[in-house]
Amino acid sequence: MPRFELPEKRSIPFSKPFIDNSEIDAVCDVIKSGWLTSGQKVRAFEEAFSRFVGCRFAIAVNSCTSALHLSLEAIGVKRGDRIITSPMTFAATAEVIRYFDAIPVFIDIEENTLNIDVTKLESFLRKNYRKGNPFRAIIPVHYAGLPCEMDDILDLAKKYNLCVIEDAAHAFPAFYKGRMIGTIGDMTCFSFYATKNITTGEGGMVTTRREDWADRIRLMSLHGLSKSAWRRYTANGDWYYEIIAPGYKYNLTDIAAAIGLAQMKKVEKMWSRRIEIAQKYTKAFQQMDGIEPVHARWVVDPKSIRETAYKGKKTMHSWHLYVIKIDKKYLTLSRDEFIEKMKDYGIGTSVHFIPLHLHPYYRKNYNYIPQDFPVATKAYENIVSLPIYPSMNDEDVDYVINVVSCILRSYKR
Repeated sequence: MPRFELPEKRSIPFSKPFIDNSEIDAVCDVIKSGWLTSGQKVRAFEEAFSRFVGCRFAIAVNSCTSALHLSLEAIGVKRGDRIITSPMTFAATAEVIRYFDAIPVFIDIEENTLNIDVTKLESFLRKNYRKGNPFRAIIPVHYAGLPCEMDDILDLAKKYNLCVIEDAAHAFPAFYKGRMIGTIGDMTCFSFYATKNITTGEGGMVTTRREDWADRIRLMSLHGLSKSAWRRYTANGDWYYEIIAPGYKYNLTDIAAAIGLAQMKKVEKMWSRRIEIAQKYTKAFQQMDGIEPVHARWVVDPKSIRETAYKGKKTMHSWHLYVIKIDKKYLTLSRDEFIEKMKDYGIGTSVHFIPLHLHPYYRKNYNYIPQDFPVATKAYENIVSLPIYPSMNDEDVDYVINVVSCILRSYKR
């Protein structure tokens, strides 16, 4: 079997947060202030996020999981309700449905986007929806940072009286036909986990235009108390509070919010770099037999993102993930073997995701088999997520491209 020369071995992790002295200084300032939990920094982070996205209300919480849970709680989901979503997602999207003893209903995905297939969604609703049926909401998942077909989803939601709660864990910042994700559905849930496009270490945000839902989410995020710690423990605060509802401990801290505020100042810079890397990958990989970039057609010129995103009416990818499909017709190695070879060369990769219907819990409780969602099952068997993060330099990106090329040539049929 032929072997091909590579540059000196490098170590490229799958993901790395883009942190500099601005985050470090911001955290130190919070620690020196003596106020570490939810306070003025959290409110400032919410306001900065709201302004950037263009949403009316933004409520910070400690994870996207919390954001999804509180959004479902705000619309009054109860036992037996059916919530529609994609099987091609992380555990959190469906587990929050189970928190209510409600029922997750999966709709298969599109082959080219790995987002929920709106045609299949429409067919499902037409066949299964009846007046009085407990279908309450749909949670579209913007896979890898590419927005779903939101116009079609909103039309179906209106027709069948469904709330739309977007899982935008991957999709900040992203645009759908000129509208920023966070301003389209009834509520939108974002993640600031360590691997995300902006991070607070752990954290999340809910955006909505409805004040009643925003108030409910804020109330339930901190034990259902009538007053936050900031309003109770400051010099002018009042010790008295009331429990309005049995809430949760989902508040974000000022330490985390300080990191978020520093990250918000670099959002466009970090997004632009992700687009540059996606552009380099796509240009190279489109010339190689054996792999297919999943979202190749959504790569734009990184020098024109402001004009394209803010003035155009285009859909723009956040490039949280860069996903390729392994084409076994051309190769003698499997997806799993490809991942191991990448690891041998010091490159971290991942798989997003093992579809939910393949996991023991959903197989056991809902009698799912792989063929129930064939597109998701097939995609899972072939996809790999490559490193893409702002601190990757051009030499890192070239190294990944060269290693991929070497593997493909070495294991060509």
